[in-house]
Amino acid sequence: MAKKTKAADLSIEEKLEQALIVPGYEPYKIPDNWCWTSFKNVAEVVTGGTPSKKHKEYYGNVFPFFKPADLNTGRNVSIASEYLSEEGKKVSRVIPAKSTLVCCIGSIGKSGFLEIEGSTNQQINSAIPKIEPLYLYYYVNTDCFINQLWSKSSATTISIVNKTKMEECYFPLAPLPEQQRIVERIESLFSKLDEAKEKAQEAIDSFETRKAAILHKAFSGELTAKWREENGVGIESWERKRISECCKLGSGGTPSRKKPNYYIGDIPWIKTGEINWNTVNYSEESITKEAIDNSSAKVYAPGAVLVAMYGMGITRGKAAILGIEAATNQAVCVLQPKEYLFNRYLYFFFMCNYWDIREQAVGGNQLNLSATIIGKLNIDIPNLEEQYVITELLDSIIEKEYQTKQIAESVIDQIDAMKKAILARAFRGELGTNDHEEESAVELLKQILTGE
Repeated sequence: MAKKTKAADLSIEEKLEQALIVPGYEPYKIPDNWCWTSFKNVAEVVTGGTPSKKHKEYYGNVFPFFKPADLNTGRNVSIASEYLSEEGKKVSRVIPAKSTLVCCIGSIGKSGFLEIEGSTNQQINSAIPKIEPLYLYYYVNTDCFINQLWSKSSATTISIVNKTKMEECYFPLAPLPEQQRIVERIESLFSKLDEAKEKAQEAIDSFETRKAAILHKAFSGELTAKWREENGVGIESWERKRISECCKLGSGGTPSRKKPNYYIGDIPWIKTGEINWNTVNYSEESITKEAIDNSSAKVYAPGAVLVAMYGMGITRGKAAILGIEAATNQAVCVLQPKEYLFNRYLYFFFMCNYWDIREQAVGGNQLNLSATIIGKLNIDIPNLEEQYVITELLDSIIEKEYQTKQIAESVIDQIDAMKKAILARAFRGELGTNDHEEESAVELLKQILTGE
């Protein structure tokens, strides 16, 4: 008799033997009435594709076309960044609702639960479930599954896990009623954690707003109104001056890169990337005295206020206080305040007016500030004693706000870790929901294999 080779010719016992993971090769121990199988046995895996951009008629606003960035919503993927027309839908593979989408090119393991039908690009493998849909989705979010994907990724410039490799991943199959109980338990626990996470995120998101409000009060005089009243000082004592009137402005330069010896010195050389609302006490690069002598770079004394002048990103307009003797490149404006202007008060002035100052940048391909633009800025200056009071208050209040933000960020990290721990326990049968008297998941696997 000829050897059986086609799956259709195999008996259920032979199919089951192929579907079950050989004892000893399981990732970890699961309850006795569960079983380990391959991912392909619990879901149909489909790789997406992108309809030809040459056919403009394929694109419209009718049928959602999902990409990896659309998976950021996780449990509720329902809004796509791009849509296809009816014609585009016809040439795409339609993925039904309640499928799990898994990024398998680049951001491997990033996943989302599809709430509506749609299609995907080729960076996503869709798992169309043959079991409880959310049980499948939550397992895909475990470290066990994600680590399996990474271990199967190809060694190319961009990591890739193809359909076949994803199908080979091991899957802990529980009886169907237990799958449903696990999902209910996970969603109940996650709901409480999400409430806490939302509050923590609100604290983070409102940090900049709170900081801006505090700075506005400082530079409008409101923050020290009580101090002035107690000390018999009027708001009319404040003077408005241009930065060029109350500061000596300068900048730096870049010694020739063609002379590597210029960059093996002991003079700190500051670039804009090192200016980040901080006190600069060290530099990424140092230059020699010869480099200073043969370029427009200059050495500045500690206490100067540095302002980044170049850059399209968030760097332009940021300030720092120079804590060491150092030189700078030409993209840094160096402000040396006169004796009646406290350098930290000036530093907070730039923090307060950061966004407005950035808007004054000019240029073609790249918007830049200049010493001229910065010099024309107006600053309201109280007497030195009030400047000290203002900066002390700002240091104290903003530090507390930073601490609040850091605590909120820590809470979010802890919540994410707790979710990972819950998922790990869920798929080990450790959530207290498993009924050992329940029919073995092997029977469910048989039904799947026979298509019943």
